[in-house]
Amino acid sequence: MGDWMKEKDMAGQEQQQPQPRDTEVEEEVPAPPEPAEGQASASTQGVDDLLDEIDGVLESNAEEFVRAFVQKGGQ
Repeated sequence: MGDWMKEKDMAGQEQQQPQPRDTEVEEEVPAPPEPAEGQASASTQGVDDLLDEIDGVLESNAEEFVRAFVQKGGQ
């Protein structure tokens, strides 16, 4: 495959190390498919609904929400 160079380690044993090649091989990476317009809209709507629900809970009882959060995650 590539050129190898022999090196000696601290114990005096020879080790082979691969040498970098002069030419670089560029691999083509296909771009990920773009989501359909409707799919992106549905995803955004789901996130918006979740944020609205969280906002409603915080407006009605923020202190209890924070206490529950600290008990579960912050202990």
